[in-house]
Amino acid sequence: MRYSIFKVICIAVTMLAGSITTAPGQEKLDRTVLPIQEPERPTYSELDVRNVEAPPLFEVKAPKNAPNVVIVLIDDIGFGGPSTFGGPIQTPTLDKLATAGISYNNFHTTALCSPTRNALKTGRNHHTTNTGSIMESSTGFPGNTGKVPNSVAPLAEMLRLNGYSTGAFGKWHETAAWETSVSGPFDRWPTHQGFDKFYGFIGGETDQWYPLIYDGVTRVTPPKVDGYHFTTDMTNEAIGWVKAQQSMTPDKPFFMYFATGAVHAPHHVPKEWIEKYKGKFDAGWDDVREKTMARQKKKGLVPANTKLPPKPEDIKDWDALTADEKRLFTRQAEVFAGFLEQTDHEIGRLITAIKDIGELDNTLIFYIAGDNGTSAEGGFVGMYNEMTYFNNVKEKVEDLLPLIDEWGGPQTFPHMAAGWAVAFDSPFTWTKQVCSDFGGTRNGMVVHWPNGIKEKGGLRTQFGHVIDIAPTILEATGLPEPQSVNGTPQTPIEGTSLLYSFNDAAAKEQHTTQYFEMFGNRAVYHNGWFARAIHRAPWQVINMPPLESDTWDLYNVREDFSLSNNLADKYPEKVVEMEALFMSEAEKYHALPIDDRVIERMNAAIAGRPDIMAGRMSLTLYQGMDGMLENSFINVKNRSKKITAEIEIPKGGANGVIITQGGRFGGWSLYMKDGKPIYTYNFLGLERYTVASADAIPAGAATVMLDFVYDGGGAGKGGKATLSVDGKNVAEGRIEKTQPLIFSADETADVGLDNQTPVAEDIGIGRDETFFTGNIHKVTIEVKDVK
Repeated sequence: MRYSIFKVICIAVTMLAGSITTAPGQEKLDRTVLPIQEPERPTYSELDVRNVEAPPLFEVKAPKNAPNVVIVLIDDIGFGGPSTFGGPIQTPTLDKLATAGISYNNFHTTALCSPTRNALKTGRNHHTTNTGSIMESSTGFPGNTGKVPNSVAPLAEMLRLNGYSTGAFGKWHETAAWETSVSGPFDRWPTHQGFDKFYGFIGGETDQWYPLIYDGVTRVTPPKVDGYHFTTDMTNEAIGWVKAQQSMTPDKPFFMYFATGAVHAPHHVPKEWIEKYKGKFDAGWDDVREKTMARQKKKGLVPANTKLPPKPEDIKDWDALTADEKRLFTRQAEVFAGFLEQTDHEIGRLITAIKDIGELDNTLIFYIAGDNGTSAEGGFVGMYNEMTYFNNVKEKVEDLLPLIDEWGGPQTFPHMAAGWAVAFDSPFTWTKQVCSDFGGTRNGMVVHWPNGIKEKGGLRTQFGHVIDIAPTILEATGLPEPQSVNGTPQTPIEGTSLLYSFNDAAAKEQHTTQYFEMFGNRAVYHNGWFARAIHRAPWQVINMPPLESDTWDLYNVREDFSLSNNLADKYPEKVVEMEALFMSEAEKYHALPIDDRVIERMNAAIAGRPDIMAGRMSLTLYQGMDGMLENSFINVKNRSKKITAEIEIPKGGANGVIITQGGRFGGWSLYMKDGKPIYTYNFLGLERYTVASADAIPAGAATVMLDFVYDGGGAGKGGKATLSVDGKNVAEGRIEKTQPLIFSADETADVGLDNQTPVAEDIGIGRDETFFTGNIHKVTIEVKDVK
């Protein structure tokens, strides 16, 4: 436990001598047991209330003058992207906060989304929170189950139970995949993890133009406004909440977690932001790497002797690319850059709102530029549809070029070429997913707190990690680490408060040991030494090498900022020592056994995690059942399926969706148009196969059936689709390809409408336009395995 007794004593001293003091009536509260116990209620013998004085009202308040706290977390941007840390993408809000606060150039994440988020908000290592990887690839092993233990209470719950108002906005991605249905349980949804308010999306990504949004646990439709964009929407919600909270309870501090879906794929951004970067990346990713490091040196963000290590061997030199490749890849970078600057602009609106209500000076802001390095999951040429990556389908430059003008708009679900990820992670080699390189884990952070930080524009170089944020906030707010929360004894916080560095740039580093592990990549930091094994590249998703064959590298990071000088051959005994330290730390924090599978772990049966549809060969659905995420729906992939819909057709015929799964970028839909039943299979937005009846169904009761017979012979094969009405075949046709692994990360299965984007192109868009105009009694899906 790094949150030591000494630090608890320091907190007590701060509460007595500093600006944070104990509020009247709160002196005897035991804040180590949460919720704080209420005093015993008195009894009375007096008959008439007028003869007795009422006891004081018991209420829990935060320590007097405790600051508001805001955590801003950007998604999928590395150390070398934002201008604040020498990157080519303008982030004026981050720049401004850095000028008035302090910047950290030695701060680390876990290299992946869900693990970083749970580590950040609990102060424990990601395997301690059972988040060894993203929720969708959880397994049956402790450390990887995806089910956050009750013994690991989140910071938000600690603050809420100590008198804070709490709100979360944007991306969540911390709920177990099998707990996202209407049946819950909702224990690991935001409003059961310490937040009074949540407005955002539950999964790992969402369409910024047509998002799947929850308010609390209720799915809501985005506001209908011209030019709608989710980042703007979530910012509006956050501003509205904080203003209302301070209006109603100005003496009650707030804690806000503001986590954008940007700049995770899909890279969606209005064109005016894209055009700001027209021509800015024409010189290519090698030029960006070199110029970024030069700026970093000039700004003093990296030592003057820092060397630029080589790119991964699989990434081509810019000069070796064709003219078409350069044109396509340049546009991808322009879109990504615009996406980040737009996001920073929205964060600026939030900061301005906090200033406008007079709370900026007393608000402790952590602006963390990335939950991991920039993503290389776009492959070597980028993607029109990111879902191709998760279905192991490679896109080609010649197919992507015609879409270049639409890149970033509603008709694309795009990602960029991996070369840009390496460039925006400068001055390092690797990217997101590679926890054994700082390109995957080193993220710039700015801390702004006028009432608590004296220096303006300072730089902090001490080693830090996301598990350090929660204990930092506890110390800053004058709160002790709780020993019990909601009746469950707590696993001690594993991070180290960074408060010691706020007003002392030369303070001795206190977080001295940290392990890293992600999909087989692994490393350990200890007192300035860093040992690591590069097990797999982000684009390597099958056919992994044996873990035992990995080679360990060694670096002295106090002399080698960018990991460019491997000292393993010079100090072999140190390598052995560090590898043993990794194994010890990995065992202690449940990182063993290591699981390097990627694609296979997306299958719940293979991974060994719960699946609410496990063993089910049929599912009966009813009108009004919509918003069912893929992990909470029967798996129809790589097997035969039969859909039987019992419906009522009104006079004049019916239109709209009977049942659908997925959306514009992959899925299937059984619907009616002009009274005629139609089935469409949408293969990754690249090809659509349609089977349609020539005749309308007359008014009255009808049974519509779609029988798809899978070819078999492996995953992703085709099959024959037959459409019938009341037992009579009305159409048939071939579905030549099917998606083998996933339809969508956020599009849902819906009965009676098509949420978000439509699977079929000719039925409108959104709930209102795709709503079924007849009546649906029930829909039954039956599946059958085929060898």
